[in-house]
Amino acid sequence: MDTSYITAVAALGGAALGGFTSFATSWTTLRVQMKANKKASSTSRRQELYKQFIEDASRIYGDALTHEKLELTRLIGLYALISRMRVLSTQSVIGNAVKVVQVITEVYKQPNKTPDEVDDMIRNGRVDLLQGFSDACRIELETNVSI
Repeated sequence: MDTSYITAVAALGGAALGGFTSFATSWTTLRVQMKANKKASSTSRRQELYKQFIEDASRIYGDALTHEKLELTRLIGLYALISRMRVLSTQSVIGNAVKVVQVITEVYKQPNKTPDEVDDMIRNGRVDLLQGFSDACRIELETNVSI
C-alpha cells in the first residue's frame, strides 16, 4: 500500500472526526440553551399568572368584605386564571387558588364588615387569605418545578 494513501486516509479520518465532534458539541450546546430558555419562559408565564391572580383575588376579596352582592363576572375571571394554572402549575398551587375563591364566595354571604371590623381583622392577621397560595407559588418557583 502506498504511504500517500495512508496519509490521505488519516487526514480524512481526522477531519471527519473533528467535524463530528464540532457538530456534537454545537448540537449539545444548542439543546441545553433551548431547554434553559423554555424553563425561563415557563417560570415567567407562571409568575405573571400568579401576579394576576393575587391582584384580582385581593380586589374581589376587598369588595366581598364591604358588599353582599356577588359579581359573578369577577369570579369567572378568577376561575379562568385557575384553569390556566391547571396547565402550568402544581396541584398545591391549584388547590390553594381554589380555596381562595371558596373563601371569597363565603365572605360575600356574610354581613358587610365595618371599617373597625376590617381594622381588627388586619391586626389579628385574619385578612390575609392569599398566604397559602403565595407560599405554594414561592415553593413551586424556588424548586423550579415545571409541568
